[in-house]
Amino acid sequence: MNIKTLILIIINSLIALVIALLSFSSYKQFSNVLNDRILLQLNSIKTLKQNQIEHLLKSEWERFEASELYSQNIDTTLLKLPDSIKKNNGIYDLTVYHIDKKTTIGFILNSQRGRKIKILDYNKIKNILLERTGMGDSGESYLVGEDFRMRSQSRFYPNKTPYTLFVKTKGVTNAFKGINGRGVFEDYRNVDVYSVYSLIMVGKFKMVILSEIDVDEVTIPLKELKERLVGLTLAIFLLAVMLSLFLTRFITNPIKNMQKSLRIMAQGDYNQSNEFVKNSKEIKEMFDALANLKDSLQGAVKFSDDIGKMNLHTDFKPKSSNDLLGKSLLTMRDKLIEFRNNEENSRLQSKRMLVNGMENERRRLSRELHDGVGPYLTSLKHYIENRVQNELKKAEMKKIVDDTIAEIRLMSNDLMPASIDDFGIGVTLTNFIENLKKSTTITIEYEDLTQENTNITNQQAINLFRISQELINNALKHSKAQNIRITLSEFDEFISLFYFDDGIGFDINTVKLGLGIINIKERVEICNGIITINAVPGNTTFEIELPIEL
Repeated sequence: MNIKTLILIIINSLIALVIALLSFSSYKQFSNVLNDRILLQLNSIKTLKQNQIEHLLKSEWERFEASELYSQNIDTTLLKLPDSIKKNNGIYDLTVYHIDKKTTIGFILNSQRGRKIKILDYNKIKNILLERTGMGDSGESYLVGEDFRMRSQSRFYPNKTPYTLFVKTKGVTNAFKGINGRGVFEDYRNVDVYSVYSLIMVGKFKMVILSEIDVDEVTIPLKELKERLVGLTLAIFLLAVMLSLFLTRFITNPIKNMQKSLRIMAQGDYNQSNEFVKNSKEIKEMFDALANLKDSLQGAVKFSDDIGKMNLHTDFKPKSSNDLLGKSLLTMRDKLIEFRNNEENSRLQSKRMLVNGMENERRRLSRELHDGVGPYLTSLKHYIENRVQNELKKAEMKKIVDDTIAEIRLMSNDLMPASIDDFGIGVTLTNFIENLKKSTTITIEYEDLTQENTNITNQQAINLFRISQELINNALKHSKAQNIRITLSEFDEFISLFYFDDGIGFDINTVKLGLGIINIKERVEICNGIITINAVPGNTTFEIELPIEL
């Protein structure tokens, strides 16, 4: 084998191996990242729909319990309920008792006033499940009963009764075993899907919810990437072959000239020494070029490895405007950054929705306690004062009613202080701390530096109040502090909440989640704020800044 052939084999084999490894590594890492992101997105969608369904069932049950009507909105010719079901209160899946096996969710309540039964409007469940935002062309969410039959309308079989579809997939089986998870497996159509699943249990109601999307749809970008990588690899390889053929001429010709010069010198003619030096310089330049090529490929491999480890801010620049490999890697990195940012925004939005939903529910419960139960207790107090003749019993009964009214007011205020809507966060925190001082020996100081015409939004006010509640409650329960100081300040561009106590402190890296640190951080995050924690003994501080939302 001559040197020209050997050089061609070595150079092209090295380039082909490096490009193949680089392409495989990039494809594998992108595939893993895509799988994780798809499953996380499906899990977010599934969790949202699960929360909506659970909230719907609970709220409908509460309205059903509070209803004064005792009529039964069921057609006994279509729905045959056994006495064993009718005698027990709760939320039931009554599909199996429907003569046409239509999805039926019912509420049953037995009391001294009689029995009342209500059938939930199926469209309310259907509208939640058929909302397909973020589900692509093949995604769907559906419910499965304990008999492994579908309870919600399949978007792939719109004309079939859901009950006729038998769904005993891996996800359904695991969920009924109490295992919530995710994975890739065949669905009820025998089609491979990405799937996330969990169990919904509300009273006696028990179903599995699944959110799925076809693997074929998700892997379209992977197939396109594979085709591009194959094309790019072939193009680079062909380019490398052409370059190597061109370069071998420069390598072999100087060697032949060197051989000729050596023969001339062996004959005693040393006048060709200049030509020999010239040839040696060309060989050196060839090895320098190969060294530069090696460095370029090493940089590309290192950058690809950083992308695989999700170090997406690694500095990398293509060698030139014709560096196709470098440009492709930069494009891949930019797409991953965009995907990660979108996922982070989606996660933060979901967290905001959950917190806002929780606060709205607290507000509703507070209003129900204040406007619903309170007037009844006040009426009861007037009745006792005017109708009970025995003064001793009257005094005892009035004390019980007064204590109950006070407790209801305290519960209503804890759920959602009415002053937060009327007077803002400053007055609300002042009232909260003043009431708290009456029940503790710890010194609590509060300084309100908010502006009279405040720019603090209602949502920021609620979150600041909850954070302050959490901090003070943690201190009272765990810190052994003797002094607590809180300052709420409002500036032109941001709001500052400063907290201090002289307790025993804690290790931020090992503190239990139950102490509320995670809850505080999440509320700061959804307000786009920053938090600094210093938790040394005798000087525990929380510094929180939230931007002014104009």
